[in-house]
Amino acid sequence: MTERRPGEWPVEQPVDLSAHGAEADDEAYLQRQAERALHEMVLDSIRHDLEQQPSPLTVLTAARNWCTRITAAAEEIARSKRSAA
Repeated sequence: MTERRPGEWPVEQPVDLSAHGAEADDEAYLQRQAERALHEMVLDSIRHDLEQQPSPLTVLTAARNWCTRITAAAEEIARSKRSAA
């Protein structure tokens, strides 16, 4: 038997991806895409708000305000999850 490293070519026995849980993989892929789209929409919204600011100083101030609001929301959610656990 010859020693082969992972990812080395040629592959003697390729894996049949179509036969193993294709529906579950499709569902997981769609869920990841939906989550990614949500994140992109949120970030685009924040970016839009920052681009509307009239000066570099107000851009940085608005960014700090976004960070403060996000951190406050995260702390509130974490607190409610701790009390529920």
